[in-house]
Amino acid sequence: MLENLLLGTYTRRVSEGVYSITLDTEKGELQNLALATKEDSPTYVTRSQAKRVYTITSIDGKGGASAYTPEFEFLNAVTEEGAPLCYVAVDETRQLLYGANYHKGEVNVYRILENGSIEASDSVYHVEATGPHANQDKPHVHYTDLTPDNRLAVCDLGTDGVYTYDVSEDGKLTKVAIYQAEPGTGPRHLAFHPNGKIAYLFGELDSTVTVLAYDATNGTFTKLQKLSTLPEDFAEFNGGAAIRVSTDGRFLYASNRGHNSIAVYEINEEGQEISLIQLISTEGDFPRDFNLNPSNEFLVCANQNTDNLTLYRRNAKNGKLEMIQKDIFAPECVCVYFEK
Repeated sequence: MLENLLLGTYTRRVSEGVYSITLDTEKGELQNLALATKEDSPTYVTRSQAKRVYTITSIDGKGGASAYTPEFEFLNAVTEEGAPLCYVAVDETRQLLYGANYHKGEVNVYRILENGSIEASDSVYHVEATGPHANQDKPHVHYTDLTPDNRLAVCDLGTDGVYTYDVSEDGKLTKVAIYQAEPGTGPRHLAFHPNGKIAYLFGELDSTVTVLAYDATNGTFTKLQKLSTLPEDFAEFNGGAAIRVSTDGRFLYASNRGHNSIAVYEINEEGQEISLIQLISTEGDFPRDFNLNPSNEFLVCANQNTDNLTLYRRNAKNGKLEMIQKDIFAPECVCVYFEK
C-alpha cells in the first residue's frame, strides 16, 4: 500500500515550501519526495476532511495561515503584523482553524468558509506571569488543538500554562481553566489517550512528560505523574519536541532535540501511568517532529538540521521501534503529516 505524507519545512536554506513523500508499506520504504507548493516557511501543515490544506505562512513580513484546495491551488491567506504561527489545527464540527503564535503569545481562530478559504474570527493574548527559564521571557503559545469534548486546549511555553477554552459556533473563545505546570516546564505539545480522560504534556524546557487527568465537566487538568525523557547521565542541551500516542492507547512516543532520540513509554491500562521502555536514536540532528502512519505499523521522524527523514517499523505488541531506513532527504523538515 502507498501512503502519502505532507512535510512542513523552514525555507531558510534549501527548502522551497511544503513537500509530499510516499511510504510504501509493503517495501517499508519512503520514496518520491516532491515539492507540493512553494511557501515561505510552512512549518506546520494539516488537511481538513474536505482535503483542503492549511499551512503556516509568512507574506511580506506578516505572519498567519494559508488555505489551499486539495490540489494545492492557493485560496487565500490571512496575515497580520509580526511573526508567523507555529501550529495549525482544524475543527471539523464548527469549521474553524486554530493557530498558535509562539512569538506573540497569541491564540488565533479563523472561520473556514464554504469554498475552503479562511477569515479571522478571534484572537487572545496570554498575560499571565512567565516562568524562570531564559526562554520564558514572555508568553509563547505553542499548541492549539481540540480536547476530546471539543474544547480548545492551548499550551503556553512561556507561562507554564495549559489553558482550556470554550469555543462558540462562530469561533469566539472563553477561557474556562488553566493548569499550572511546575516552573520551567515549558509546555509545548499535548496528546490525549483514546479514553479521552488522560492527556500527556511534553515539557520542552525540562524534557519531561507529565500525565494529566482531564475532567470534561469543567475542562480542568490534574497532574498524575511526571517523568524525564532523557537518560540520568545526559547533561547537554535538549529540547522536547513532538509527542504521540498509539491508537490502541498502549504506548507513548516523544522526541528529544539534542539527545536526538525518541523515547518510548508503555502506558498502563487506565492510561494513568507510563514507564520508559526504549530510547532510540533518530539517526540525525534535531528531531522536531515525527508521526505514526494510520495503521501504526511505521513511524517517520524528521531531523531538521540534517535534512533527513528516518523510518522505523513499530512492534505492535511491545511498542518498540526498529530503524529500517535513514538518510532520506527532506530539506529543513519540521512537520510530518500522514494524509488520511
